[in-house]
This record gives sequence, C-alpha cells and structure tokens, in this order.
Amino acid sequence: MRNVVVKDAREAVAGLKDGHTVMVGGFGGAGLPRDTIKAVLDTGVRELTVISNNAGSDESDLSLWFAARIVRKIVCSYPRAAQVFAEQYRAGTVELELVPQGTLVERIRAGGAGLGGFLSPVGVGTVFEHGKQKINVGGRDFLLELPLKADFAFVKGKCADAFGNVTYNMTARNHCQVMATAASTVAIEVDRIVEVGELDPESIVTPCIFVDRVFERGLQ
Repeated sequence: MRNVVVKDAREAVAGLKDGHTVMVGGFGGAGLPRDTIKAVLDTGVRELTVISNNAGSDESDLSLWFAARIVRKIVCSYPRAAQVFAEQYRAGTVELELVPQGTLVERIRAGGAGLGGFLSPVGVGTVFEHGKQKINVGGRDFLLELPLKADFAFVKGKCADAFGNVTYNMTARNHCQVMATAASTVAIEVDRIVEVGELDPESIVTPCIFVDRVFERGLQ
C-alpha cells in the first residue's frame, strides 16, 4: 500500500489544468472542501467544467470560483441561491446544465461504475428531455441519462489514514462518496489523519483504492 498523504491543499490540487472537469462535494456547507476550493484559485486555472450539487451560496464556497471567472460550465441541481453564478448566467458568460438531484447522483455513480448510462423516467415530457435519447420499455418512455466523470474530484471527509481510507461525518457524506469513484484524481480534505489501523473498518465509506491524495485541513 502507498502513503497518499500530501502536505496541504496546494499539493492536493497539483496538476489541475485549464479546461479540466472537476467534481466538488458538498450539500450547502456540509461536506464542502473549503481549503481545496481556495487552493484552486491559486493555480490560475481557467475554463473549468464543474460538477456539484449547487453553484455556491456564500463567500467561501464555489462563489469564489465564479467571482474569479474560472468556470466555463457547471452541472448542478440547485443553482438558485448562487448570486454570483446567477449574474454571470444571465449575462451569458457561464453555461448551466441543470440536472435533477437524484439523476445527478446516479449519473456520477454510473461514471464511477463504468456504465454507459441508465434509463430514467424523470423529465419525460418536460424540457429535460430535449437533446436526450428516449427509449420505450414495456410501454413506458425513459430518457437515457449519460454517465458523468471528471479529471479531479475534490471532497471533504472526517478522518483518513495514510493509505487513504476515509470516513465521513453523517450527512456531510452527501455526494462525496460517489464522486470519489468517478474521477481520475481524487483529493480528499479531512479534519484529521490517523495511523493506519485506527479506523474501524466498518466505518470506512471510501476505501483507499479510490483515493490519490489526502490532507488535513487548516495546515499550511
């Protein structure tokens, strides 16, 4: 097994490039990797495609990326409270792909599982079906929803060991678990790093096989 601990958020985001697709965990502030989000700004990258539950709601979340104008497109389910994003969207300077929340999670899961997509009845007969393949099964119409994958996944955990086994704090798990399966590079920000063997195996939600980098938040 390899040690995946890195020094800080700056090392965790190393290799991020212009045009990359990035998944960011969090449901509002729960499970949001705030140190990682700030470190991305320091890289100077541009034209990111972001996959997240929402588009930011305060001054220390994804709103920072929109304020810096480094996002080209966001795929999310709840952009309503994101003022900075909303201004840019109305001005036509950022693209939005709006996805129902359950569909969003399942598309990420499909990407992580190596599936070609899945059939969903959600959105049939609405604007959500535009541009999608419709398939009839047993007399019922379904939409073919395609998988989502990313170059990087940035998520927030509770504890990790040096191998990269990760636990989460209750509902702060949210989208983080599934995002950690669907990206080429997975960097996890945690509250605490413990010795290998200290974590209860039954409490490990994201096993080390999915994790490339882990760091303890607040360390500079």
